[in-house]
Amino acid sequence: MGFPARGGGQQGEGPAAALRRIAYLLETERAEPYKSRAFRRAAASVDEAGASRIGPLAASGRLTDLPGVGAATGRVVEESLAGRTPAYQAELEGRRPGPRDEAVASLVRQLRGDLHSHSDWSDGGSPIEEMARAARDRGTEYLALTDHSPRLTVAHGLDAERLTRQLDVVADLNQRLAPFRILTGIEVDILQDGSLDQDPALLSRLDVVVASVHSKLRMDSAEMTARMVAAVEQPFTDVLGHCTGRLIVGRGRPPSSFDADAVFTACRRTGTAVEINSRPERRDPPHELLVRAVAAGCLFSVDTDAHAPGQLEWQSYGCEQAVDAGVDAGRIVTTWGADRVTAWTASHRSGGAAD
Repeated sequence: MGFPARGGGQQGEGPAAALRRIAYLLETERAEPYKSRAFRRAAASVDEAGASRIGPLAASGRLTDLPGVGAATGRVVEESLAGRTPAYQAELEGRRPGPRDEAVASLVRQLRGDLHSHSDWSDGGSPIEEMARAARDRGTEYLALTDHSPRLTVAHGLDAERLTRQLDVVADLNQRLAPFRILTGIEVDILQDGSLDQDPALLSRLDVVVASVHSKLRMDSAEMTARMVAAVEQPFTDVLGHCTGRLIVGRGRPPSSFDADAVFTACRRTGTAVEINSRPERRDPPHELLVRAVAAGCLFSVDTDAHAPGQLEWQSYGCEQAVDAGVDAGRIVTTWGADRVTAWTASHRSGGAAD
């Protein structure tokens, strides 16, 4: 498995940056979330204390007096203050693999953005700005923020009022982070009748809408097909997210049953991209369906579905899938610049051409 040979996860130098880098590397490894959160909490505590206080505390062996700093995180601070790369960081860096092969590496280099990510506004673990800065530091040009819609209460989905407030937050961040760009968006639930779980007037304001099935995954194949085709034909749907809903780790979850040819034909007709979901536990769609989507002439979006900054590195997993299925890079919308992406999504709202 390969990760992009890009930066990310460490802003500046010093102990707080080292702590954040370790958190980032843990996230790429799919470590238990509490581990990365501990390092991020320690980084925030070190930042709050300031350099004038950190030095004396380290010299007196009292770093653990700081909230959120324990033995392991304190050791990272001490090693960083001594001018050394912390041992734990070096260990994590040493087992960070590169891209699987040159074909994957080449496609990774062509990616310019990611159209599926989550923040702590829904079920992600990090603030919007932290996600955006990590994406920017990796060398990408844009990141679509696609927190969940209200029906997914377990993920603290955004109702219309909260999503409207988020748009204002993103507008402010875009002024400060330019030329990097956060695309406004949502991962909207596909309801049983194929309608989308958010106010159409609000959906029309967004840059990107990822439509995904999260409920009734075992419904009859014909009904699921009708549901997905109806969603794809909605004028606000830009990307069909993790189309089978499968999970391939742990106890797993089998893929939903539907007429893939009918769904992918609808995607081609409407200019809707089929997501290549890069999460290691999803890798969705499976290879055999991805090949059928290629044959149907679909567009694709290689996305991370990241819920933490380090997970943004997972795009290389999706690139492996794309390479293995023979997906042409020109058909992958995440190789396009932000202006072309937003022109493409706007064409859906106006009933324009696919690409």
